[in-house]
Amino acid sequence: MEEKIVYSVYAESNPNPAAMKFVANRFLLPNGSLEMNSVEEAAKSPLAAALFKFPFVKAVFITSNFVTVIKNDMVPWDEVVLELREFIRGHLNSGGGVVQEGVHLTEPDISEPPRMAHAAASSDVEQRIIDILDEYVRPAVEGDGGHISFQSYAGGRVNVLLQGACSGCPSSTYTLKAGIEGLLKKMLPGEVEEVVAVNG
Repeated sequence: MEEKIVYSVYAESNPNPAAMKFVANRFLLPNGSLEMNSVEEAAKSPLAAALFKFPFVKAVFITSNFVTVIKNDMVPWDEVVLELREFIRGHLNSGGGVVQEGVHLTEPDISEPPRMAHAAASSDVEQRIIDILDEYVRPAVEGDGGHISFQSYAGGRVNVLLQGACSGCPSSTYTLKAGIEGLLKKMLPGEVEEVVAVNG
């Protein structure tokens, strides 16, 4: 007899006051990520579609072992965080799906490790940028319920995509300029002049 997977979920706040990260004890998406900003987009995910039934849910981001829920100002987190945590746990434990079969995730190459969702590097500089993002930046961004991926590099400008809790976070501009841009300029002097967030 096959042993049933039992999920446990805990909530974790992050720098974005509109977002809350709900972490599961098992992978939800072993590879890739899915960001949904509307009820229509949530049709890709039974879990997100169920979460969008709450009137305060504005966006849902799912990757590896966590779900980031972004809410509107209708209610404060302390009134809904326990309800959402139990709702997500109940959905997972009742066999509710995470993603519809055949849905294209942000990261299509499942041979890559779960965190790699970068555009392919076409030069040594681009590969070094990706390596720095993966080693120094990604763990902190994921720790806050978000995701960062390299998009392009030209003329000293690095374009990155911020998703999940990082998208629309009041402190993301500071993190991008003071943190990520400063780090890349220091580690790749003369190669990187600025870092810019692009829309996915």
